[in-house]
Amino acid sequence: MIKAIALFSGGLDSILAVEVIRRLDIDVSGLTFETPFFSAEKAHAAARLINLPLTVENFTSDHLAMLKSPRYGYGKNMNPCIDCHTLMLKFTGKKMENTGADFIITGEVLGQRPMSQGKQSLFVVSKNSGYADYILRPLSARLLEPIRAEREGKVDRSRLLTIQGRGRKPQMQLAADFGITNYAPPAGGCLLTDPLFARRLRDLFSHAEDRRIRDIELLKYGRHFRINDNHKIIVGRNKADNDALQSLADEADLVLFTADFPGPNVIVPYGGDESIRRTAAELCVRYSDAPENSEAEVICLTGNVSQTITAKAMPREDCERWII
Repeated sequence: MIKAIALFSGGLDSILAVEVIRRLDIDVSGLTFETPFFSAEKAHAAARLINLPLTVENFTSDHLAMLKSPRYGYGKNMNPCIDCHTLMLKFTGKKMENTGADFIITGEVLGQRPMSQGKQSLFVVSKNSGYADYILRPLSARLLEPIRAEREGKVDRSRLLTIQGRGRKPQMQLAADFGITNYAPPAGGCLLTDPLFARRLRDLFSHAEDRRIRDIELLKYGRHFRINDNHKIIVGRNKADNDALQSLADEADLVLFTADFPGPNVIVPYGGDESIRRTAAELCVRYSDAPENSEAEVICLTGNVSQTITAKAMPREDCERWII
């Protein structure tokens, strides 16, 4: 039995790539990836939809190493799409070898993304992955050079497709022909393409050499204020933020909240001196329900040590100056 392993995102294109190859009587299994920047949730849902066996690989440490200095740079924000996809295909190639699969498939469409799916970019990704002769893109395969499995007759090239460009009509028609109707709308799903998250990540990378996964998770919640090179303060915006910040705090952090008024959870990762405590307390009051221009008591916790600070709200211009 001929076997293929699909680099599977869960988007319509990856679903169609799997279905095109299955119709050639080839056994297909899926592989997807997760990091703090993107999850496997969409891939799981799509795999259930088409009954595709799916393996999830967390490759955060390798991805972070790449992300610090991507060979081909970033996209509009912090998204290193060419280098990221190359890394995924390296892992998929190893999975192919370990499972005895014959080749890899992806849902890439020639020209769909001008920067990362032009013919030159697809060639670069394949070459740098180390598995160029094993990567098949079924939706555009007849517009590209045949891979080994095609030359050896394991894949009938005449039954592969010639889809190209940014339009979605050919894929939507193919989905209808396959009886696939319940698929997710196209969306990146990668936080590295989000301008706000990317700005916070740049700030983290420029101020901390030893970055923990927890520090990256904190970027997803609250308002972030860069006070100086060594200290950042995070202020919850709502209950969901407050709960998330509380769950991510550890004993080394300074955690603050107002004593007598509803307000945010505030975290100073890895703590700070009295000046930082005072600044954090003023931010805590600013975003609490304490009356304007009044003082409020703020509880400051570091591990099991508690301190109460009486503070007024930070001036708005300072908040605007420091916010990331």
